[in-house]
Amino acid sequence: MNPWIRLRLGGLALAVLTVTHATAALPRSSPEAQGVSSTALLALVNTLDREIEGLHSVMVVRRGHVIAEGWWAPYAAGHNHVLYSLSKSFTSTAVGLAAAEGRLSIDDEVLKFFPAEAPAEPSAHLKAMRVRDLLTMATGHQDEPPMSPDAMSARSFLAHPVPHLPGTHFKYNTPATFMQSAIVQQVTGQTVLDYLRPRLFEPLGITHPVWDTNFQGVSLGGYGLRVRTEDIAKLGQLYLQKGRWNGQQLLPSQWIEAASSRQVSNGSNPSSDWNQGYGFQFWRCRHNAFRGDGAFGQYCVVMPDQEAVIAITSGVRDMQAVLNVLWDKFLPACDAERLSPDAAAQTRLNEKLARLELPPAQGAETSPAAARALNRRFVFPPNDQKLTSVTVASTDGSSSLRLALELDGSELVLPAGFRRWQTGRSGFPAGPLAQFPDEPVAGTFGWVSDHTLEIKVCAYETPFNFRLRLAFEGDRITLDREANVAFGPTKFGTLVGQADPRPNVN
Repeated sequence: MNPWIRLRLGGLALAVLTVTHATAALPRSSPEAQGVSSTALLALVNTLDREIEGLHSVMVVRRGHVIAEGWWAPYAAGHNHVLYSLSKSFTSTAVGLAAAEGRLSIDDEVLKFFPAEAPAEPSAHLKAMRVRDLLTMATGHQDEPPMSPDAMSARSFLAHPVPHLPGTHFKYNTPATFMQSAIVQQVTGQTVLDYLRPRLFEPLGITHPVWDTNFQGVSLGGYGLRVRTEDIAKLGQLYLQKGRWNGQQLLPSQWIEAASSRQVSNGSNPSSDWNQGYGFQFWRCRHNAFRGDGAFGQYCVVMPDQEAVIAITSGVRDMQAVLNVLWDKFLPACDAERLSPDAAAQTRLNEKLARLELPPAQGAETSPAAARALNRRFVFPPNDQKLTSVTVASTDGSSSLRLALELDGSELVLPAGFRRWQTGRSGFPAGPLAQFPDEPVAGTFGWVSDHTLEIKVCAYETPFNFRLRLAFEGDRITLDREANVAFGPTKFGTLVGQADPRPNVN
């Protein structure tokens, strides 16, 4: 065990058991009181809103106070959001806590924890792999082991070839984070979710975390966690405060320092925030910042020099573009001193934050084709998308629609409002690693021409939305579907179907 972990073990273990469970939100403050002008924050939010398509939330914290926060409707403050790989930073925090409690050392060999799952003749490289290598994405793998929930396990990970000496080869590796979760569960008898409840989630006031598991009931670790935007900000603030929270040391400051420091090299491009080095499940950034992040734009950005944390959720395709805006607009706005109050500028900022919204579907409320197109079931011949039928039903004349899709043997029923996001619940399949059987959803619609209906639907605890264009010509329908982001293609082939000869839907 590292000396600093051994030195702090007793005191920290006691602190973990006696922490005060907080439910309060982070304190709020005017931007000027924390040395940032409301005008500069408005420029930041305007730029994000104008130049980055697909943001869902932003929260700016300086000196421990929230100075700006906003959600793009239908996303909202009270809802969790899928984090994808930002989950990794929570998992490594669990490893740090377990190390501080003496349950493991980061220099332990991985095979030590899973003797029954090991290959009959493990390679020398596999024998050399340590917990430290899992944390730094330097396991020695050339390719990632299986990572879907129905295939990822300690056995599948340990069976995967390890051609490189661990510690010498950076390879982003989600199953390596799963192994951290599995190790924590092995040494504590609890999933990472349950282990973190009294040690992290409850002290920070993170009240409704949800974490998916693999087929064996092990928290996925590398992804699968959902928390709120403010919960992301709280994790960042804990790391900014070197592990202290409400006067208690939840994590050793030495762990924070190691986790947020450059442990391995991962590239040399000075303009890329993915080439600045990697710590313990945290990326180093330019400008002496560090972050946890997840697919499609889930960010926990910690800026020690500016005493700031920015939490963002989104469904974006270009994650570097978001960071570029933060560096360009936020860093210069941070002043060392308290600024004079500016009530007018703060009002303009708050009004902008309150109006944020994902663009609804465009078009008219009805069309000449509506009478023949609505409340009819259209069927499709067998196709790669496994879409059997579509029905668009009017629920109140014209201002609300209900979209029913028979997709891969299941029926999805999705709401849509005219120029407003109408909410409901439905399954929401969004491709590989994005199968959601029951989600809060919201949709909008508009007739973009006399014969063409556009429907946009989002699952607003996830990064995903999709747009359908339905063109009606008599008894014929042409359907085009496009997703905002996906682990794979975002555009699907055009499908042509016919009206079902059976009676219309009521």
